[in-house]
Amino acid sequence: MIEIDYQSGGIVSKQLLKTPTGNITLFAFDAGQGLTEHTSPFDALITVLEGEADVSIGGTAHTVKAGELLQLPANIPHGVQAARRFKMTLTMLKS
Repeated sequence: MIEIDYQSGGIVSKQLLKTPTGNITLFAFDAGQGLTEHTSPFDALITVLEGEADVSIGGTAHTVKAGELLQLPANIPHGVQAARRFKMTLTMLKS
């Protein structure tokens, strides 16, 4: 099993798979850390592995917890803020 450790006051990422049609990245967010709102030209799927985070998609807030999935549509602004320590995979689909 691939593991990732938390970093105090930071975000750690590890690319697990990269292909021409997509990639999978593992993230560990310390409490209070986040990714500012941005867009991507590709659809993506968040799989929550541990903890809890607030995810905004097109101005709508969603709270996600371990075991939950959330789709991030292409070209729609989205951001992530860890409510507490939080691990997720991000699967980006390029085709």
